[in-house]
Amino acid sequence: MKQFTLLFLLSLSLLQLRAETDSLFTGETLRIDYIHSGTASDETFALEALIREAVWAGPQHNLTDAMHYGNHRVMMHDADNGSLLFSRGYSSLFAEWQTTAEAGQLVKAFEETVVVPFPVKPVLVSLWSRMRDTTFSLKLRFRVDPDSYFIRPAVSNPWEVYEVQVSRPADQAVDIVIIPDGFTAGEMELFKKAADRFADNLFGFEPFGRHRERFNIRAVLAPSAESGVAIPADGIWPNTVVSSSFYTFDSERYCMTHDHHRLRDLASAVPYDQIYILTNTKKYGGGGIYNFYCLSSALNESSPEIIVHEFGHGFAGLGDEYYDSSTSYESFYRLDIEPWEPNITTLVNFDAKWKHLIDLNTPVPTPDEAAWDGITGVYEGGGYVPKGIYRPSRDCLMHTFKNDLFCQACSEAIEKMIFFFTDGK
Repeated sequence: MKQFTLLFLLSLSLLQLRAETDSLFTGETLRIDYIHSGTASDETFALEALIREAVWAGPQHNLTDAMHYGNHRVMMHDADNGSLLFSRGYSSLFAEWQTTAEAGQLVKAFEETVVVPFPVKPVLVSLWSRMRDTTFSLKLRFRVDPDSYFIRPAVSNPWEVYEVQVSRPADQAVDIVIIPDGFTAGEMELFKKAADRFADNLFGFEPFGRHRERFNIRAVLAPSAESGVAIPADGIWPNTVVSSSFYTFDSERYCMTHDHHRLRDLASAVPYDQIYILTNTKKYGGGGIYNFYCLSSALNESSPEIIVHEFGHGFAGLGDEYYDSSTSYESFYRLDIEPWEPNITTLVNFDAKWKHLIDLNTPVPTPDEAAWDGITGVYEGGGYVPKGIYRPSRDCLMHTFKNDLFCQACSEAIEKMIFFFTDGK
């Protein structure tokens, strides 16, 4: 009888929550396109367009973000009473570029987008950036009247959608949309096979495998005019649908796109929480940015590991745990500040990280020696530097591809995010 009562109360509370959500939002998406520009020391956000898209894929619950991940934050408040209706953390390509040498010499502009549930009543939307001291600074605030005729409809998307796996309603799943780049119309069957492999590769790693039924994966069959992907150093510049390119920030294996608004146009063909670009190349490379998008080579022999590593960045906010590889970043992390990523630490506020996973007999820091293989600890070296930043294990898929495993701390962070989107159900 007690169990029945608890289940009844839980069901009633969920119905009440859904009713409250329905009264605030239409079930559609408000897409906000803007331009993010500046230098290493300053930045500006400029609104470009408001777009009404068909379906809000995010959860009906967990509308405000308690994780506080990301270099930026979008917030939406009721315009009349000021109550917080929605918030999400995210990162951007611009924030990474700010840590490069070029950013100290040049002003550049990047396309960016955030999505929020489409409101029923007028709202105030604000965009924030995390400062070097970890506080957030307001960069743009504007009022949105949902009845405004300046909110344009989403572009009509003529491309066929290939359903790789659809397990649940969009608001109860992690929805991934796969976008092809460098696959011509005659290569769409090759892309569909790559999309199938993407799913097999992702769920071939834990903890994704045991939560496979919580994911929906759809692919938009948008062809490119030419095959391949840009490799500037080799003079290769094919005409592709989202213009992905190696040598992002002059780092050979970093492959990303600057055509972000075009990417969002394609993604809008389906409900999505995460965007993943698969490129038609055997060349090793890719990239992933938290709540922004991920990209990887579809045909490289290391594609399974690349796919899951980059998705660790884009979906769970995981940081890179390696430190012995050249990057274009300069002073990416401050050593006197605790980084927001859940799997690296400067020990400034280690209590907020994976301290609860460490055995009391494990020394902190932990010796980076073979005797400690497989032991969750605090190993020096990570976040692109050998000293001052620590990682949870000697090896992990966020460090190398040797053991094909996520460490305990990364696995916990991934599951936490899966449950955030699916309410643990």
